[in-house]
Amino acid sequence: MTTATRQEVLGLYRSIFRLARRWQAASGQMEDTIKEKQYILNEARTLFQKNKNLTDTDLIKQCIDECTARIEIGLHYQIPYPRPIHLPPMGLTPLRGRGLRSQEKLRKLSKPIYLKSHDEVS
Repeated sequence: MTTATRQEVLGLYRSIFRLARRWQAASGQMEDTIKEKQYILNEARTLFQKNKNLTDTDLIKQCIDECTARIEIGLHYQIPYPRPIHLPPMGLTPLRGRGLRSQEKLRKLSKPIYLKSHDEVS
């Protein structure tokens, strides 16, 4: 990992903790705010610990993009949780046939960047 990349990752980590410190739940309830702050902190720690040994620059860039997207979406929608995607089970039609394997591949390709690591952790 280059020095610039390391600084970018550490900057994201600090910005997540700053975001968690000033987070307010959309409901206005104190217990919801505490629960959502705790989720933000736990999710950040888990994902950063999981990815701390990455050396491939493309994977690191993908993780940085995912982190940035999740921060922006969280701030925009005022929810700390990843927004789910709603696809019907066989909704992505391949060019030929309707095989389950091709559906799974299309589903994986259509997953937004902010959900790439969500299924792996939870």
